[in-house]
Amino acid sequence: MFETGPELTPVRFRELDPELVQIVDVRQPWEHALARLPGSRLMPLGELADRAGELDPGRPVATYCHHGVRSRFALAILRDLGFRDLAHLTGGIDAYSHLDPTVPRY
Repeated sequence: MFETGPELTPVRFRELDPELVQIVDVRQPWEHALARLPGSRLMPLGELADRAGELDPGRPVATYCHHGVRSRFALAILRDLGFRDLAHLTGGIDAYSHLDPTVPRY
């Protein structure tokens, strides 16, 4: 699904269908409470390896965080656990909020 590579622009990320792509927010609960993207599930980075069994390795996974650092690291964790179709939001939810003003910046 992610033929263009693991880096997704906010425009491309907005086009993802949560019915097809597992969208994972790897931020902390307090961050998720402030702002989140539709169809995403919260799995903080520190819990990701332990909770990866909640994800279907046969379906694409797209991760995001505040600025894109933690979400890129999440791809490495998931790849080590056998996930293959992976991408993350470049610039994080902060970059996304420039595209969608309904998503609060913090």
